[in-house]
Amino acid sequence: MSLPRLHPRTIEAVKERADIVDVVGEHVVLKKKGREFVGICPFHDDKSPSMTVSPAKQFYYCFSCGAGGNAIKFLMELQRQSFGDVVLELARKYQLPIETVDGPQQERLRKQLSRREQLHRVLTLAAGWFRSQLRSPEGAAALAYLKDNRGLSEGTLETFELGYAPDRWDGLLTHLQQVEGLGVDLLEAAGMVVARKGGEGFYDRFRHRVMVPIKDRQGRVIGFGGRSLDGGEPKYLNSPETEVFEKGKHLFGLDRATAAIRKDDQAVVVEGYFDVIALHAAGITNAVAALGTALSSQQITQICRGCDSKRLILNFDSDGAGVRAAQRAIGEVEQLALQGQLELRVLHLPAGKDPDEFLRQHGPGEYRALLEAAPLWLDWQIEQVLADRDLARADQFQQAVAGLVELLGKLPQSAVRSHYLQQVAERLSGGQARLALQLEEDLRQQVKGQRWHGRSQKWEQPGEAGLRERAEAEVLRLYLHCPLHRPLIRRELRQRDLEDFALQHHRLLWAAISALEEDNLGAGRLEAINRGSDGGEDLADLDLPRLLGDQLVVEQSALLSRLTPLLEPSELHRMALAQPELQLRGTTAVLERQRALKRCRHLLDAWRSQNLETLERCLARLLNPIDAPTATNPPGAAEASTAATTDPARVTDPARATAPAEAALDMESRIEAMFAELNSDALRFQDLYYNERRYLEQLDARRRAGYEELVREARSELTSGPA
Repeated sequence: MSLPRLHPRTIEAVKERADIVDVVGEHVVLKKKGREFVGICPFHDDKSPSMTVSPAKQFYYCFSCGAGGNAIKFLMELQRQSFGDVVLELARKYQLPIETVDGPQQERLRKQLSRREQLHRVLTLAAGWFRSQLRSPEGAAALAYLKDNRGLSEGTLETFELGYAPDRWDGLLTHLQQVEGLGVDLLEAAGMVVARKGGEGFYDRFRHRVMVPIKDRQGRVIGFGGRSLDGGEPKYLNSPETEVFEKGKHLFGLDRATAAIRKDDQAVVVEGYFDVIALHAAGITNAVAALGTALSSQQITQICRGCDSKRLILNFDSDGAGVRAAQRAIGEVEQLALQGQLELRVLHLPAGKDPDEFLRQHGPGEYRALLEAAPLWLDWQIEQVLADRDLARADQFQQAVAGLVELLGKLPQSAVRSHYLQQVAERLSGGQARLALQLEEDLRQQVKGQRWHGRSQKWEQPGEAGLRERAEAEVLRLYLHCPLHRPLIRRELRQRDLEDFALQHHRLLWAAISALEEDNLGAGRLEAINRGSDGGEDLADLDLPRLLGDQLVVEQSALLSRLTPLLEPSELHRMALAQPELQLRGTTAVLERQRALKRCRHLLDAWRSQNLETLERCLARLLNPIDAPTATNPPGAAEASTAATTDPARVTDPARATAPAEAALDMESRIEAMFAELNSDALRFQDLYYNERRYLEQLDARRRAGYEELVREARSELTSGPA
């Protein structure tokens, strides 16, 4: 439907209501700087904050690329939408009246926009009915659970509007249909009822569960979380994705935590609904929780909008799933934290307790003290690398060093890097000062060799970015449209360290795919499939192109246009899918080859930067040890050796006089040892470079093998002809 012409009054109302900091802050993490805000510009590859947002002028401007304008222009350029689309979107967001110059079109548009309002009404009525059921005889067990097991007061129950879904198949369905007069299609769209498999009738989605209403930032009910009371699985059941409920964009408790986050200038992110409820009941009201999925960049951006210092404290469970969730959340904001745009801390409570349990046993005072002492994300990750490792064992010591080098290689600031290098060297040395100094220098050299990251644009040549984009797109297209090969693709990506896609829209698509699969299979099974310990046949059951298309239409319509060629491949692309294993072999080889090429360039540059000591210089040092004694040539050794082999007056043993060859060999080996010692860094970079070149040859052979196999099959089909 073509959009009607908007009335000037609607446009002016939107311009007046849409705050520039509010609009930009939904897409960019902004940090206050004086009277203005600064952030990473989304319109170019910004390495440091170059975008300024002025609340007084209601204007944004990037000093690097020149992008600038008001809130409407920002959304037009970012989402590639028309002026009318953006104004309508903002009007709907701020619930402003929409006027057009065409009466009939205006009426149709109002009906379209009122759909969301109807869904909000269904959810509000459902929340009220659940609350009434909690106070009914049927809800006695649920009420006792909340008061006795959870220790919640009447005030907390009312504040969070907790309720109970009775153990009936159609309790809510009957009430909303018969009492409120709502149609079943609307109830299904709101996620409150489920169609029976036989196609005859519907039943309540939530049964015999404590009900927790989930609200958006404006305080409107958008979904529910239900906690099982009889041990049934799943333990926690969330509303499905709907037109008003988008898990990756909302946070539980944010409607009540916004003021406290602004006041305390920090936010606490926990895992569960009852963790948030317990913290708020204890007076720690700046706590929020993700909605059953990994914390996303959109959720983090929402939290940071009301927090000037951008301090975020992750308090996830201490079990394996909690550690993985914390690692994924860190991955979402790692670059912002490295650039100083975010102060990220991680709190793990002692004895593996969650916040709810800890508060009941220790009280809010001790919890606040632990919050204040929560380590920075990098300190926490260092502890995770060293945890449960016996540094006295060589293999585990080497694993720890490799993990620390990879971690510290991410740090861009030399002063911060030096601080952490010294810190981890002391940990690894076990308190031995001399060993700590040697370890620190060794770590420094290894970190220097790792800082290329395999993806740095510094080592990229023209044309390689486009090649990488095409190869990544092929991998994703294979995954979407060759469902039987999904476990193989996951194993290959994990084994070859290719899971971190370089392009943002590819990363977003892969994150959406993983979230859908985690919802259906669970995070533990998905990780097992990645490692190859689970066959993962269930992955083929998901209609990912359809599910992702529906999700992106609701959540990120601007992104959908970029990903449509992947979700709906052309005829040419479908032909390429005919040999998925060969295609996968070739595309992963291309991606690995690019990374290896950049690493070669980095190692070659590092090798060239070394000051090489010549053999002549080594010989001179051996003959004149006073000039530069070394470990292989201690003071006095050279004089004794030289005199013994060159001064006839000092030869008292005839046997020694007849062995000049042995002396020459000894001198040669000493020269070689000194050459290797003085040029250890250059030789190490040389070895790494040639190892990488050999790896490149292997990758090329793998690519050629795949191509030759395709040619053989094509020739076979041509020569055999029809049967």
